[in-house]
Amino acid sequence: MQKRIIYGIDIARGSSRAKELPRYALAILKDGEVSHQTMLRRQKILNMIQKERPEIIAVDNIFELAADRKELLSLMERLPEGVKLVQVTGGLHPEPLIRLARKHGFSFDPENPNEEAEACARLADMGVGYEVSLFEDITKIKVSRARSLGRGGWSQNRYRRKVHGAVLQRSREIENILRDLSREKGIRFEAVNVKGFGGYVRSEFTVYAKRGEIPIHSMASNDAQVIVRSVERDKIRYVPLKPKDTRRKFTIVGIDPGTTVGIAILSLDGELLYLKSFRGIAPDEVVKLIAEYGKPAVIASDVTPMPSSVEKIRRSFNAVPASPGIEVSAEEKIALGKTFGYSNDHERDALTAALLTYRSYKNIFTRIEKKAPQNADVELIKFHVIHGVPIEAAIEKVQASGEPEKSKPKERAEKPEEKAIDETLLKMRETIQRQSEQIQHLQEYLEELKEELIAKDRKISKLESRLNSFKKEAYKEIRKSKEIQNRDEIIESLKKEVSKKNKTIKELRRRSNKLRKIQKMEVRGEGTAVKVIAAFTKESIAETKEKYGLKTGDVVFLENPSGGGAATAQILVDAGVRAVLIPEDISHAASETFFKGDVPVLKGIPLERAEDFAMVEPETLKAAIAAWEKEADEKRHKAKQDELQSLFEEYKSERRRGLV
Repeated sequence: MQKRIIYGIDIARGSSRAKELPRYALAILKDGEVSHQTMLRRQKILNMIQKERPEIIAVDNIFELAADRKELLSLMERLPEGVKLVQVTGGLHPEPLIRLARKHGFSFDPENPNEEAEACARLADMGVGYEVSLFEDITKIKVSRARSLGRGGWSQNRYRRKVHGAVLQRSREIENILRDLSREKGIRFEAVNVKGFGGYVRSEFTVYAKRGEIPIHSMASNDAQVIVRSVERDKIRYVPLKPKDTRRKFTIVGIDPGTTVGIAILSLDGELLYLKSFRGIAPDEVVKLIAEYGKPAVIASDVTPMPSSVEKIRRSFNAVPASPGIEVSAEEKIALGKTFGYSNDHERDALTAALLTYRSYKNIFTRIEKKAPQNADVELIKFHVIHGVPIEAAIEKVQASGEPEKSKPKERAEKPEEKAIDETLLKMRETIQRQSEQIQHLQEYLEELKEELIAKDRKISKLESRLNSFKKEAYKEIRKSKEIQNRDEIIESLKKEVSKKNKTIKELRRRSNKLRKIQKMEVRGEGTAVKVIAAFTKESIAETKEKYGLKTGDVVFLENPSGGGAATAQILVDAGVRAVLIPEDISHAASETFFKGDVPVLKGIPLERAEDFAMVEPETLKAAIAAWEKEADEKRHKAKQDELQSLFEEYKSERRRGLV
């Protein structure tokens, strides 16, 4: 026996409306056992569907599989016969998937596509959701020529007769199949034939059955072709997996009116059946939506007195009005709705109204459940009690309506004295009849007033709709103006940034040209490049290093050598400069650091300046460095002599004192 297979699908990456094809997470449910596959392309899933033929394909939104109606139509045409596409979150008014799962006793991580796909499959397995129907139970079959007849020649008539004959033959074969179907299964069909020379130009069959019930498929031969297609619906139809109860359930409805309308629907057992908010929804749409979930016994608002818009909806159902009578704080509303969950303040307020109403009736409902006889319609008893009937009377009323009429005993022959009608009884009957007629007149008058009221409500609704439309247009214009202003500010900011970058590029290009010029002069031997450092500070050295770099063998010129000490000089020594040119004397500590680092410090060397660079005659620089090195050697030699002399004097002193 084949296991029941249900596919749950959710987008794992991307979007059906994006240019790049999306990837999907797939949960395969086989008799309670779930297996997962992820990052699948849609074509891969369709291939698996063709192979395994699952009973249901469950999604939380059908437009995750297709970008628009046209693509969805193409997708559903490719599904095998008997495979249902189900939107588990509902039909025209979807409910959040996480709330549905919580309502049916399980939870999942909404950030995990695998768990979301599994949730869709499990909900569909429970019968939750609506089957998506895009096609009528009507199939069109068209038989036509498979080629053009062309301009023709000597044999044109014979060729036309051959093609039209093939269309005629194919049409008769299809008609015979459809006649057999009509006799065996009672399937109706209609045929329209267009005659031509030697046969039929085309034939069209309208069959009142699903495409899968007809054993005819699209095909083509040399002369005739057959096209079989289902008739598309004007609107997508959502068919519930579980048929609704024949009798509508009684409900408690909470409404938060305004531009955004919040709607909460509870059963008389306190179960949340529906919770959602809509912006700009018309009152008649609210009435239709509420009616889908049952017959409201109570329409409630969270404020007192009840707003007129809620009162209009209440009158449409002839429901009992309810409101808390006192102002409910935001903290109380949050605490009430926390268990059920809500998306915004409008849903919270509607849920508060419904829950407070249910709580006010809860004790009465408990008493009804205790007092009601076995097999009695407890929900109907609750409905009567809500409308003001005492519990005992409501129970009797429900039992009386449910008992079959007992067979009346045969009337015995009346005696002459029994034919006399009591005069008092007659007067009472006349009074009752007169009052009944008066009540009937009043009821008719009441109905007229109700119709007038409904007409006025419709007029008000239309005016409110027009007003909302004007508000939307005004909001669009304001939003458009604001977006244009924001874009202009962004453009202006970008222009400034581009201008700033252009200046930077220009400056860098100028520096680059200078460097190239100096490099050329160095290559030709016309001069040695000297990098100018504005001040003898760490910051100036770092700035020059960032702009032009400092490498081993560079010659630098300290434009303002004052202020630098040993630490600053050590930076240039560590950089490995070849020589340091100065216009005036530097500090003794810096001079000693350069001497120890064997870096010549040259004063008064003639330079050719070019902003941050300078040029020096190679021979002049070479001679100056040689002179400094000679002077440095002499200085080192003298230092050694002084050191020896000091040691000798110290030795003589120790001899005199008898220490040696």
